[in-house]
Amino acid sequence: MLINKVVDLLEPMLDLPRVEIEAMVEVPPRPEMGDLAFPCFTLAKTMRKAPAVISAELAASLTSPELRAEAAGPYINFYFERTNMASAMLTRLADPQFGKLQVGAGKKMVIDMSSPNIAKPFGIGHLRSTVIGAALYRMYEEAGYTAESVNHLGDWGTQFGKQIAAYKRWGEDARLAKEPIKESLRLYVKFHDEEENDPSLGTEARAWFKKLEQGDEEAVSLWKYFVDISMQEFNRMYDRLGVKFDHVLGESYYIDQTDNTVTKLKQSGLLTESDEAMVVRLDEEGMPPCLIIKKDGTTIYPTRDLTTAYYRHEVMKADEVLYVVGAEQKLHFQQVFAVLAKMGEKWSEHFIHVPFGLMKFEGRKMSTRRGKVVFLEEVLDEAVERAAQIINEKNPNLQNAAEVAEQVGLGAIVFGDLKNHRLNEVDFSLEEALSFEGETGPYVQYTHARIQSLLSKANTNTDEEIEETSKSAADEHSDQVQISDAAWAVMKHLSRYPEQLERGVRLKEPSVLARYVIDLAQLYNRFYHQEKILGSPKNEQTYKLKLSEIVGQRIKGILGLLGVQTPERM
Repeated sequence: MLINKVVDLLEPMLDLPRVEIEAMVEVPPRPEMGDLAFPCFTLAKTMRKAPAVISAELAASLTSPELRAEAAGPYINFYFERTNMASAMLTRLADPQFGKLQVGAGKKMVIDMSSPNIAKPFGIGHLRSTVIGAALYRMYEEAGYTAESVNHLGDWGTQFGKQIAAYKRWGEDARLAKEPIKESLRLYVKFHDEEENDPSLGTEARAWFKKLEQGDEEAVSLWKYFVDISMQEFNRMYDRLGVKFDHVLGESYYIDQTDNTVTKLKQSGLLTESDEAMVVRLDEEGMPPCLIIKKDGTTIYPTRDLTTAYYRHEVMKADEVLYVVGAEQKLHFQQVFAVLAKMGEKWSEHFIHVPFGLMKFEGRKMSTRRGKVVFLEEVLDEAVERAAQIINEKNPNLQNAAEVAEQVGLGAIVFGDLKNHRLNEVDFSLEEALSFEGETGPYVQYTHARIQSLLSKANTNTDEEIEETSKSAADEHSDQVQISDAAWAVMKHLSRYPEQLERGVRLKEPSVLARYVIDLAQLYNRFYHQEKILGSPKNEQTYKLKLSEIVGQRIKGILGLLGVQTPERM
């Protein structure tokens, strides 16, 4: 919004594309240095003048009733006339379409996310792929894409041979019926413990997986059982987190298509034998060979991922595919994409691994094989319980306290993850995430609730009343209203939302929006504490309430994109 005003002034005077001028505009580090700034360094080469000379000449030529330009060394600093801008800005910021982008119009984005392994617990380690993927899904929709989410379940492979072998040796149906996932985990851990002293267990597991691939009745029946009990548990977690999928297609879905993939590799002349297995060599790419068929004749997950890629291109008609999978799988995806490139599939350039760092829980690293799993459900329950205690202390008479505690507890977990750059390792602390102060979900949620309380007290919480009084103040009294530094800072930050959404989508980084909404909450609370809102002169009160309403709507919208709910009262 404000950037467009600056670019409109500069574009006729510069021999640069508009998009380049826009990219060069900066936000000064301090308010006294202007609302926006334009550096002239890159103009020096073509204009054959010193940057400071260029800035002085341009600033002298730039005139507008909405802003003034001042040269400051190699920069042009722009200062907007707040009173002249406030009316138009409030109207534009209040538009429900403000911030909705069309950068993805006509494009389909498929997002591979969550993808837990069957017969394993839904641990805190699964949280990152799930909430990062879900946030990206919503962000891409907001940016104009047609987004489709896929839960690519880990429901095939040698691990199921291990699970079946463990069940056949030590399984107890009564224990499985009572606690299916915890008992499945116990069997899986026991298998790995026993395998260290009994190598024959590995042979037994591989034999069971081969039976599964060959359609053995008992193996398939046991596999279906583990899939069913796992999905019941997973769906409870997804429902609680508010995460939905357009497609739930596990690795097993593509099994009957892997022969076509192997045939294509053979026809391309890429398959070679190595130690009785079949591989695609990637020496020229500086990578180890990509294993396609194991020596026992069974497939492996690169084979299935290659097959899945073809399905997403040919059947789902994806323009782009994002794989929201941990950074530890970087080499795997490099190999898969390299094999597709060697097969001549140009579309594979738009298949992208979106990695994220490891999540620890209060210093503990998770390992399914060793049984060191922090169950997500237990973490969510504890977060909600602690939120309930805090709410009871702060507001013991709150209605729907249990519902609010659920929203705050889950919001603390989700926001506590997404505020971190996705590549960073996260050592999650419940105490820190649940704080109502600082850069946390509850802090942002509380800011939204504070605004709703303010609007309710002002008796202006209907769109019609607020719009009517806002127009009156803007049209009839705008020359009498002085926009304070605190209010102006909030308005400027609100105006930057579209560029932040675009940046978050471009970088595939939900933390961009999380950091933006933290800053918005902080700026608003500064304005709230510094300014008298209720009881101020009518025209002042009207614009301040309108600004508050817009902030509340933007907080709710952004938290919604991130998968966090916003209670009206806290």
